[in-house]
Amino acid sequence: MATPREKIGQMFMIGLQGESLTRDEQLVIEECGFGGFILFSHNCCGPEQMLSLCRSLWESNPKTPPLIGIDQEGGRVHRLANPFTHFPAAALVGRKDDPNLAYRAARATAAELALVGVNLNFAPVLDVNSNPNNPIIGSRSFGTEPNQVITFAWPYVQGLRDGGIIPCGKHFPGHGGTDKDSHLDLPVLDRSPDELTAVELPPFVHACRNQIESLMTAHVLYRSLDPKFPATLSHNIVTGLLRQQLGYAGVVFSDDMEMKALSSNYDADEAVALAVRAGVDVMLYCHDLPGAVNALEFLCSEAESNPAVRAQVENSYHRITELKQRYLKRFTGIEEKECAKRLARLDHRRIVNEISG
Repeated sequence: MATPREKIGQMFMIGLQGESLTRDEQLVIEECGFGGFILFSHNCCGPEQMLSLCRSLWESNPKTPPLIGIDQEGGRVHRLANPFTHFPAAALVGRKDDPNLAYRAARATAAELALVGVNLNFAPVLDVNSNPNNPIIGSRSFGTEPNQVITFAWPYVQGLRDGGIIPCGKHFPGHGGTDKDSHLDLPVLDRSPDELTAVELPPFVHACRNQIESLMTAHVLYRSLDPKFPATLSHNIVTGLLRQQLGYAGVVFSDDMEMKALSSNYDADEAVALAVRAGVDVMLYCHDLPGAVNALEFLCSEAESNPAVRAQVENSYHRITELKQRYLKRFTGIEEKECAKRLARLDHRRIVNEISG
């Protein structure tokens, strides 16, 4: 039986400093029992190194295997260097009259990720590229119309699933219409509920109806949905819209809690409390390990004194555990000496050429 602290630990996904765990990271992970880890380019120098790192993460909590996630969308959001395949951006896939290409690209991506022990991909982008001046989405989206995004994003989801990788659609309820980068500032979207329903929401509605395993929230303020809080911190959006109206029962991840959209406007304790009360299941702390520890300690204190927070922790823990039981039955990585050879045999260049040609 998990303790309250262990349950709260499962609600945190953290980033790491380098290509292997430091002694300090090992001690903190052992103490806090974080439920997941997210990898970036500075954590990934080659297949054998990645396999070793992922194996050490998998073994870090004997009770509960961790989610090991990465942003491997293709195009400019691509964490893995050669000899991993650099797939083209979603926009190039969306210009083809062949949704099967999206499936094959995702299935190939899944094969490469599983080989080294990654089990979650923060993809596909479900945002509709509805603002040509958007500085952060652009070619990451499959298209400028919601039906085009659905047509290509859903086969991508199925390709990841069939390859044993957990898909995570992003950024709910839609980042494509903004004109600011939430890494740097808080975007505000003034579209009416009808406009959001017509343009931004359809890919997410489709994903919810087809029970996508996980979704990531947007650090965007949608005035017509919640005039006070951005989506990640909004009970109206995460619980009211996503859970209740759309009936979504999967795991909800925050975007990075350290991004300026939140950190420049909210105290760190306030942000994590609002995110949990909104209904977010897993909070990402991609670069600030002490910040993640402080947030965990604060949430433990909040749960001890607040029955509503305790109830949310229980709900989130149940969803996280169910997802892990479905997907994390074993470590997928192979023997290190075989890794590079197996990766070379996969040879996904043909798919890249078909998309780019």
